[in-house]
Amino acid sequence: MNKIISIVTPVHGQGARFLSEAYTSLRSQNLPDGWSWEWCVQEDGSDVHASAYLPAPADDPRIRISASRQGGPHVARTLAFARSTGVYVKNLDADDQLAAGALGRDIVVLEEHPAVGWTTSRAVDLLEDGSTVSFDGDPEPGRLPRGSAYGFWAEHRRPRTHPATLCVRRPLLALLGGWMALPASGDTGLLLGLDALADGWFVGDTGLVYRKHPGQITTHPNHRAGAEWEARMSLIQEHANALRAWSGLATDPSTALSGAQSWEELDTKEPDRWRRGMHQRSGYEQA
Repeated sequence: MNKIISIVTPVHGQGARFLSEAYTSLRSQNLPDGWSWEWCVQEDGSDVHASAYLPAPADDPRIRISASRQGGPHVARTLAFARSTGVYVKNLDADDQLAAGALGRDIVVLEEHPAVGWTTSRAVDLLEDGSTVSFDGDPEPGRLPRGSAYGFWAEHRRPRTHPATLCVRRPLLALLGGWMALPASGDTGLLLGLDALADGWFVGDTGLVYRKHPGQITTHPNHRAGAEWEARMSLIQEHANALRAWSGLATDPSTALSGAQSWEELDTKEPDRWRRGMHQRSGYEQA
C-alpha cells in the first residue's frame, strides 16, 4: 500500500511570507513507521514566488511547488490534490501551522478504522501578539456518524469542527471533485459533502494552529454577509442536500438534529446498498 500522506497548500501573495513557519511545523511531524509526507504547494496566480520562502527541491525533495492561473484558494487546493500521490490528503493553509503529532494522529485513525472516510481535529487561533485562543463546543473525540455534521451547520451556518483541519481518504476526495470552487467556504462545502457520504472522526488533540491576520480571506467584508455569502450558503446547502438524498439521508435540518440513532435507522433504507458499494469500491471496508 502507498504509505504517503499528501499535504496540499494554496498560496497567494499575502500568505507566502508565512510558508517557512508552515514548513517548520511540517518538518517536525513524527509519522508512523514506514510513512512519509509530500507537500504540494500551489501558487494561486503569478508573482507569488513561494520558492523564495522554502528550501530548494534538491534540499528537500518532498516539497513540490507548482503555479496556476488565479482561481482562489479552493481551486488551488484542488489543483494541488491533482498533483499529489498520497493515499490520504491533508489540508494546510500557507499561513497556518500543524500542531505537533497532527499527521501521525490522522494516519493512525484512518488506518485503524477502515470505514471512517475523513478526520478533523481541534484548532486554536494564533493571534498577532503570539498568544493562542482555544474554543469550547467541540464534539466528543471519536467517530462522527455519517450525516451528523449537517444539523449544526443548518442551524448556525457554520460547521462545528474546523474544515481547515480535514484529512481525507483519496478516493472519497476524488469522488467529490476536491474542494468546492467558491471564493470562500469551499472547505465547508467539502466537509458537508464528506459528512453525507462517510463517517468521520474528531481528534480531540489540537491539530492546527490557525493564524489570524489582516490579510486572510476571512477578513473580507463579503465573507459573512451579503449577496455573495447568501449564494455560497445556498449552493453549499443544495450540494449537501443532493448528496444526502443520493446516499439515503434526510435533508430536513430538524431531522438531522435528532442524533446518531436516527442516522442508523436511515441507513437501513434501500440507498444504503449504494453506500456500501461505494465504500467497497473505494477501499473503506477492506478486510
